[in-house]
Amino acid sequence: MLELAVKFLIAYFIGSVMGAMVMGRIKGGVDIRTMGSGNAGGTNALRTQGWVFALGVVIVDVGKGYVAAGLVPGLELPFAATDPRISRAWLTISCAAAGVVGHVWPVWHGFRGGKGAATMVGSFLALSPWLVVPVILVWALVLTLSGYVGLSTMSAGIMAPVWVGLTRLPAEQPLFIYCVLLAAYLLYTHRSNIARMRAGTEARMTRVMIFGPRRAG
Repeated sequence: MLELAVKFLIAYFIGSVMGAMVMGRIKGGVDIRTMGSGNAGGTNALRTQGWVFALGVVIVDVGKGYVAAGLVPGLELPFAATDPRISRAWLTISCAAAGVVGHVWPVWHGFRGGKGAATMVGSFLALSPWLVVPVILVWALVLTLSGYVGLSTMSAGIMAPVWVGLTRLPAEQPLFIYCVLLAAYLLYTHRSNIARMRAGTEARMTRVMIFGPRRAG
């Protein structure tokens, strides 16, 4: 159990390195959590700082998800030897989850982070790269139809367990459970978006929409 606990913490600490804060330091102390929606994610970075800043945020946040799920489980640690009682599959899933938790509640930044979507994609790249394709396609489709980034992210998150359930069960049960929990987690972290959509106050990216508001924008 020591190996699991140590690697979970390492993955969590890596997840706590916020792309928004890294880019903010580079830009001279910008904290996008005090701007726009107050979220430390790529969408708020794009709206408040532009595409170069937002790209840097996404690269860091996706990258740490990949590192947490793809590299941390295989680390050889002298103080936490490999435990044969621990399933390698579940260890990997645990580290992936820790990276996402670190992004949402980062210890380095007062436990005020993003919503976990980019780090989720990074973990998928490490766990099962093929899963990224349907997730990104659903995200893009919902965004172009609705203009709501939050709705697109939640839809993409829900697509992950649906796709794994249809194509990979029962062989990849750990991945399926991870995707189910992550989908529920994304719904939780996007609860404010849901409330704003119900109230009709959620911001929309009208320029990317295929129908309707695009003409008015």
